[in-house]
Amino acid sequence: MDAIDRIREFNRFYTRALGLVGRTCLPSGRSLAEVRLIHEIGAAAPLTARALALGLGLDEAQLSRMLARLMREGVVVRHADAADGRRHLLSLSPAGRALLDGLDAQSRAAIAALIPQPARQAALAGALDAARRVLEPSGAAAVIRPLGPGDAGWIIGTHGALYARDEGYDQRFEALVARLLAGFLDRDDRARECAWIAESAGQRLGTISCMQEADAVARLRLFILLPEARGLGLGQRLHDTCLAFARGAGYRRMVLWTHESHRAACALYARNGWRLVRSRPAEAYGQKVVDQDWEIML
Repeated sequence: MDAIDRIREFNRFYTRALGLVGRTCLPSGRSLAEVRLIHEIGAAAPLTARALALGLGLDEAQLSRMLARLMREGVVVRHADAADGRRHLLSLSPAGRALLDGLDAQSRAAIAALIPQPARQAALAGALDAARRVLEPSGAAAVIRPLGPGDAGWIIGTHGALYARDEGYDQRFEALVARLLAGFLDRDDRARECAWIAESAGQRLGTISCMQEADAVARLRLFILLPEARGLGLGQRLHDTCLAFARGAGYRRMVLWTHESHRAACALYARNGWRLVRSRPAEAYGQKVVDQDWEIML
């Protein structure tokens, strides 16, 4: 049995195990599609029917029929958008919220009965987190957040390990990263400097930092993504987050230093309007490199 057949077999197994093959989901008397719809409205409301259809991948005619039933039953309410009277927004009624709370309780009870041991619950949750990272079609589900406790150590270690493996850099590069982060943390200038972590399902995937170079000049630093997070659009999101902060902090120009061998990052800079202002051969961290300086007006 090859990998594709094993995945298909598991699909059949878990739909039976979780009771998803019957006409209704849980003891609710409602279809799986309806239950998912109620969950989405409860989690993201208020939102438009079109946004709901796009998020769930549903045909708009099918969605319209489901919404009409839920509104007749008093589960979902529709009201005009205060910011744009031409649009209508959907949300759960008090009865709909109570229904969702009951569905959540039923779902939790069903899974707890299926897997009563906490250790096995944790093991399955971890395996499913890994599966989601494999299946995620883009970096959109990743969260970008400011640095928190423990993140600096991860940034230092990740830079040291990946650049030693991919570029042959020696330990002096890791020491440089440590000094940069120590200075950033000591300054604690939250109005003018910030660093971010991109993470998904609790796993750190990348980082970027905005640090002050001069009164009107910011420097982009410590931009890195794990190999498995590349090509998903997450680098663009980190880049945009960093530049938006720099603009909001009042900087007029942003600069960065990199090496020519970092071709994917250089291509991203060029696509976003950065200008290569200097390129020169050098030797750094035990390797011959080509230093590059880039800048962008904010």
